[in-house]
Amino acid sequence: MTEFRCVTPAFWVAPQINIDDVARAKAEGFTLIINNRPDGEAPGQPSGAEIEAAARAAGLAYLSAPVVGMPGANQVAAVRDGVAGAAKTLAYCRSGTRSIMTWALGQARPENRSELARLGAEAGYDLSPVLGV
Repeated sequence: MTEFRCVTPAFWVAPQINIDDVARAKAEGFTLIINNRPDGEAPGQPSGAEIEAAARAAGLAYLSAPVVGMPGANQVAAVRDGVAGAAKTLAYCRSGTRSIMTWALGQARPENRSELARLGAEAGYDLSPVLGV
């Protein structure tokens, strides 16, 4: 079973999810799944289309914002806008790192960077390099 890590009550991250995880996400009250992983990054990885089909069949919204390297402005904006309209979001990539970085960059303001870094650390991710704290 894939580990879903709570960042805030409304935003969670995970390493690569599979089709069974989509049903679990629905059962746990998620309303949006965000895919931050490009297709074909590793052999045997479910495609974004497979996860999207399972999400939509379960009644979940789905957003594809694949990140290669550091998140770009387009991915940051897409994730920021996606989570703004969702009650509870699960974002995934290979390890969860790109997902939480993309989210944090979209939420970052001068006054909340330390708080975002703390939330990241509590979820098991070091956001200090991307947040400059």
